[in-house]
Parts: sequence; C-alpha cells; structure tokens
Amino acid sequence: MSTYSSSSQDSIYSSPGPQQYAVVTQGMMSNPASISENDKQQLMQALRTHRVNTLTELRRIERIFASLNTADVTAPMTAAWAYYVNSNNLLNELRGLTKNYPFSSECLDEAKWQTTEDPSSSRSWNYCWLVLTKIKNQGLITKHARLLARKPTMWGGQTPTAAGVEKLATACIKEWTRALDQMLRNWSTPPSTTGR
Repeated sequence: MSTYSSSSQDSIYSSPGPQQYAVVTQGMMSNPASISENDKQQLMQALRTHRVNTLTELRRIERIFASLNTADVTAPMTAAWAYYVNSNNLLNELRGLTKNYPFSSECLDEAKWQTTEDPSSSRSWNYCWLVLTKIKNQGLITKHARLLARKPTMWGGQTPTAAGVEKLATACIKEWTRALDQMLRNWSTPPSTTGR
C-alpha cells in the first residue's frame, strides 16, 4: 500500500478549478447604494488589479461608486480610468468600432496630451470621458482625418489628388465620429470628481 493518498482533494497540488465570478452583479446594479462593504472592497480590488478593463464594466462600477458618494472609491476609480486609456484599451475599443478606417492613435495621443495640460481636467475622475470630450470639443477627428488622408503612405507612395484626400478624410471623419459618439453615449451626464 502506498503512503500517498489516491485522493488529491485536499492536496496542495489540487486545483481549485475555474473560478466563476461576476464583478458587478445584478443586485448591485438594481440598488447600488446598498452594496455591502465587502462588495465595495471587491470592486475596488478588481479595479486595482485591472480585472475590469472595458468601458462597459468600468461604467457599471462607476455608477455604483457614484451612488455611494464616498471618498475611498475615488482613487481606485481614477486609476482604473487612467489605466484603461493609457494601456491602449480605449484605442482598441475605438478601433473595434472603426473597422474600415481604424481610429487614429495620433488623434487619441493629442487628446490625452491636451487633457493632461488642461487645468479643468480635475473636474472629473474619469480620464476616459475627459479624453473623449476633448477629441469632440477640439475638432481633433477632422484635423487627424485630414492629416492621415494627405499621407503618401495611404496612397501607396503616390501623391494623392485633392479629391482623393477629401474623399478619404470624409470617410474617416464619418466613421470615427460615429465611434466617438457611441462611446460618449455611455454617459448621460458628465462625470464629476465623485463620478456623478
């Protein structure tokens, strides 16, 4: 008889198996102000460890935290939005919405730069919303669509015609604006420093 157990149920080598969890549950969304302290801590941990890194999930947590109106959620929420933007997840989601003419990384980079230089950007914990509104309010889509359309690399090294440049710029503007508007529809009101 072996000295090793045939059952590995309680072994340190046994795998707990896949863990099923929902970061934001239906109960949290139906009455966000009544979530438990434990649930709040789990949401904050999910933000800190970047388990949540899509616009939709971040917005769900933001709505819950806004209803709590407590200061301890501000830092993790602010950091999560900054990570979402700076880790290229915002760009990836924008490009997922712009399949024909991928969203310009230069446009997004300029908006990020303008946002960090803008003293009024402290009015919100939501860096993503600030960047998206900067793109819209500063007309960055039109600027970068026109710059892109003029690049000879877009035309196989050939010098583009004025009509060709205008046609490509118009197509980019249309697709990029649609994607930007779709992203901004996630907020019915501008998020403030408390997320409200």
